[in-house]
Amino acid sequence: MITLIDYGMGNLGSLENMIKKVGGEARITSDPEVLLNSEKLILPGVGHFDHAMKKIKESGIFDALNVVVKKKKRPLLAICLGAQLVTGSSEEGTEKGFGWVKGKTVKFQLDKKYRIPHMGWNDVEIKKKSHLFKDIPNEPCFYFVHSFHLTVENREDILTETEYGYCFTSAIEHENIFALQYHPEKSHKFGMSVMKNFVEL
Repeated sequence: MITLIDYGMGNLGSLENMIKKVGGEARITSDPEVLLNSEKLILPGVGHFDHAMKKIKESGIFDALNVVVKKKKRPLLAICLGAQLVTGSSEEGTEKGFGWVKGKTVKFQLDKKYRIPHMGWNDVEIKKKSHLFKDIPNEPCFYFVHSFHLTVENREDILTETEYGYCFTSAIEHENIFALQYHPEKSHKFGMSVMKNFVEL
C-alpha cells in the first residue's frame, strides 16, 4: 500500500490512477497516524515552495513525515515541488525545507532564448544504478514543468541529470528517498515503469 500525502497541493488523482494501473494499491491521506504507519509514501506538489511548507505545517503532518521518512526510513517518492521540499531551502522563498537531502533548490539561470518555466518533454541521463530505473534504457524521456531545480552537496546523491541550457540535477536518490523533478504520472510508458518499480520496491 502506497500512501499519497495530501496537503492540498498535489496531483493526487492522476498518481492514484497510475499506481492502480501498474498493479499497486494507493490511499490518500492527511492523517498523521496513517502516515506514521505507512509502508511507502509519495510526496507530490505543484506551486510555491513557501506555501507548500506552510501548508504541511498547518496540516499537522510535518513531524509525522520527519519520523516516517528519517527515523523509520520508509521509501519516499517525491515529485516536482515535492522533490524540492526534501532539500534544505529554496531560492523561491524563505521557508526551510525538510532538509532530508543535503542541498538546495535554485532558480534557473538561463540565456533569454530559453523559456522559463522549463516545460515539456526532455531526456534524462541516469547517473547510477537504481531499482527505480530497473529495465529502463538510459536517457528516457519525461515531462517537466518547473522554474527551479535541485542541487545537492554530494554528487553520489544524483540519480539523473538533464540538459536545459546547462546540465542540472533532475532526480536524487539518497538512502530511502527518491526525488524526481519531472512528473512520472504525465510521462506515459517511462513514467509507468518508474511507478511500477516503486510499487515493487
